[in-house]
Amino acid sequence: MICCAIGQDSHRFTQEEKPLLLGGVLLPGEPGLEANSDGDVLLHALTNAVSGLTGRNILGAPADELCRAGVTDSRAYLREALKDLEALGGRILHVSFSVEARRPHLAAHITAIRASVADLLGIAPAHVGLTATSGEGLTAFGRGEGIQVFCQVTGDLPEEDA
Repeated sequence: MICCAIGQDSHRFTQEEKPLLLGGVLLPGEPGLEANSDGDVLLHALTNAVSGLTGRNILGAPADELCRAGVTDSRAYLREALKDLEALGGRILHVSFSVEARRPHLAAHITAIRASVADLLGIAPAHVGLTATSGEGLTAFGRGEGIQVFCQVTGDLPEEDA
């Protein structure tokens, strides 16, 4: 059964010295994001979307527990969500991201981000879409105060017996 789920996340830029990671890719020279974790807002939105397929939220108590144990790599949270999907016999077919941010300009990083996400999901980079907009400055993200990401995941799950 083909299913779709949407995930969203947003973080403001931090004043602390912290690297910016998007989709597991380091964007040098950019401010990091406020978060208990590494703040990878792209992977957080993806984790939320996968949680939408499985029905178990990872960002919340499970991620908080990992943070308390010193695990702040957002790839670990995604792996937890993917374990749930695998346990259901499901798989990811396609993922699409929409990023709203005045900065950073993502054009130079899109290929690397798509490849990184594809590798994490075990799919081809051609099945990872990524678009970005400044939102014309209408929101805090468009004014450069942080980054917002929406993610849609298409997955294949076994049909349940009715």
